[in-house]
This record gives sequence, C-alpha cells and structure tokens, in this order.
Amino acid sequence: MPAVRIDGKAFAEQLREEVAVGAAGFTAETGRQPGLAVVLVGSDPASQVYVRTKMRQAAEVGIASFPHLLDVGTGEAELLALIDSLNRDDNVDGILVQLPLPAGISEAAVLEAIDPGKDVDGFHPYNVGRLSGGKPVMVPCTPLGCLLLLQDRLGDLSGLKAVVVGRSNIVGKPMAQLLLNASCTVTTVHSRSRNMAEECRQADILVVAVGRPGLIGAEHIKPGATVLDVGINRVEDAQGQSRLVGDVDYAAALDLAGGVTPVPGGIGPMTVACLLRNTLTAAKQRSNK
Repeated sequence: MPAVRIDGKAFAEQLREEVAVGAAGFTAETGRQPGLAVVLVGSDPASQVYVRTKMRQAAEVGIASFPHLLDVGTGEAELLALIDSLNRDDNVDGILVQLPLPAGISEAAVLEAIDPGKDVDGFHPYNVGRLSGGKPVMVPCTPLGCLLLLQDRLGDLSGLKAVVVGRSNIVGKPMAQLLLNASCTVTTVHSRSRNMAEECRQADILVVAVGRPGLIGAEHIKPGATVLDVGINRVEDAQGQSRLVGDVDYAAALDLAGGVTPVPGGIGPMTVACLLRNTLTAAKQRSNK
C-alpha cells in the first residue's frame, strides 16, 4: 500500500489561520500588531526570496513586519548595533537574522546579541538550554514544524523509536531534543556513524536533514515508518532542467513508508508558519510581562 503523502502545505495554511485569529485578538487587546523584524545582510537570491515570503505571510496573518536589508559590506559592529536597537523597540516582538552571514561576521556573536524573548528562531543559547531542559520558550521553527506534523499524524509519540539523520544546530540537534522531550527513544546518525542504514531501518519516525539529495533509499526505511524529509536540494536532470528534491528517495519512500513528506510542499511551508506562530507567542509573553 503506498505511503500517505503528508501535506505540510495544507497543515501550514491551517496553522497560519490560527495565528491570524490570535494576532487579531492580540491587536484588539493591546492596540498594536505583533511585530517581526527580519534582518538580511547581503544579496543572496535565495535568502531574498525567503525574506519576501516571510514578510508577505506575516502581513497576511496580521503581523507587522520590519525588514532591514543591509549591504553585504555591513560590519559586525553595525549589525550588533541594529540588533540592540531592535531589542529595545517595543513594537518588535520577534527578531530573525537570516543565515548564513557574510564572512567576517560572527554568527555566534550575532545570535547571542538577540534578546532571548525576541529570539523567534530559537537559536539563542538561553533558548537552546531551555529546550535541553525540557522547558522550551522559543523552539527552532523547522524542528517545531516537524513535531507538529508528527503529532498530527501519529498522536502520542511516547515510546516510538525515532532516528534523526543530521546533527546541525539548526535542525538535527533541536529535533532530537524535541523527540526526546516527547518521550521517544532517539538515535542521531551522521557522517561518522557506522551502519547508518541499519540504524535507520529501526525507526518508526525517520527525520532526515543533511542536504544530500537521495541520501536515504529503500535500504534505510522500515516498512510503515513515518519519514520527514527536511532536505531541499536543487539538481539538474539529463536535459539540464533544474528541480527541487529532498534528501530522501521519494519514490522508494512511497513504496515502503506509512507516511512521507514531499519536497517541495512538506516541511518548507511549516517552517515559515512556525516562525509566525513563534512571533505571536513572543508578543503574548512580552505583553504579559
């Protein structure tokens, strides 16, 4: 029986509708919209598209957006000064600095400069520590989107065997921590792991976030498993036409898995929707304070 196609696009639309209702209530109560500041340094085309998408969707759900598009020559001191001003701006509830940053700017210094209460990406060490302790304030958007999709499909995740392929600070590590907090039995595999296929075949839940097209094939997938493909890779076919693919061999997953996310249309839309949700959460928390 073919796997169920897990429609992240449809779920994200539902989540945005919920955020819109919450944002309208917040605005009626406080007299202002929740506010999201997005900072982009440089002119990377993919980052520019992503920022425009965030701004458009923020406006659609009633979140005020404050874009700061900085020249590629912007120095670290200037960027840190901007973040300091956004930290002190009462109209800004969430601050997102688009990564990667140009050479010469310390990513760690920039992320640590953001007020943890406005860190809607969930990358500040304070929020990382809270997540590790099982008391999250802001959860990174992509892992949060994955968790919501899993809970929607599977319900209670307690006791399920979960394997996370990848150990990045942005997806792999927080994803493993979220699954552990949900009482899964969690294994992380990576480039130095031995017998990766054997480890993956034990998974009831398989989350793949590496950035290598076709890394996961039939030999990695347990029949009936739920497979979330976080990878987004642009490849060219024999005719020179480019297309987006994930880290998972989608056709193989369809034959074996119980459910699988497509690329595109799976995890990507959830990431932006969770960013908007985090912004509303930050606005409410700041208002309560």
